Amino acid sequence: MMNIIFMGPPGAGKGTQAEKIVDEFQIPHISTGDAFRLAMKQETPLGLEAKKYVDQGLLVPDEITIGIVRERLQQSDCSTGFLLDGFPRTISQAEALDEIMAAMGKTMDHVINLKVDRDRLLARLTGRRICKSCGATYHILFNPPARDNVCDKCSGELYQRSDDTEEKVGTRLDEYINKTAPLLEYYRNKGILREVNGEQEIHTVTAQISSLLRGQA
Repeated sequence: MMNIIFMGPPGAGKGTQAEKIVDEFQIPHISTGDAFRLAMKQETPLGLEAKKYVDQGLLVPDEITIGIVRERLQQSDCSTGFLLDGFPRTISQAEALDEIMAAMGKTMDHVINLKVDRDRLLARLTGRRICKSCGATYHILFNPPARDNVCDKCSGELYQRSDDTEEKVGTRLDEYINKTAPLLEYYRNKGILREVNGEQEIHTVTAQISSLLRGQA
């Protein structure tokens, strides 16, 4: 049994690490987005309620989000554990999650927080470039094209998405840090917060997370 929450700012590598951990421990990876899509596809009452907001581009209210997460955690594939990604985001959601877990006779085992320096995150998130013609994706640091601003595949022009600019990314990062600081303290006080340096090589981060989950670190 392994019930885990992954936390970390945009660009910290949560998705990459989650893939590796759920594969190793054979538990489902549950993001709120995936849970919403499943509930809407199955046309559950909460899924249909959520769809009304999603279709209008509105934020889904807490009570619906919490209800959908509750339904997802009650499904059979979560009986031996799960990895939550993107939930909870607030103290009220964390308290609701505690109530869900208590009602199921379970507890949260680990909260893994991937720590990455803000400047490094900015470099990761603002370096993406996309081809206007074929949609190919590059990164000026990690996956640069052979020629500046020219697509290797079709010679199309590369551009930076408007939400990848330093100003927009900086705003997203600051919002994340401000909103989640109390949440990190909440789980630190419970004694289940584990912090990992997300600036290391991917395989090193994976190994450290695995050791923490297995009680070897």
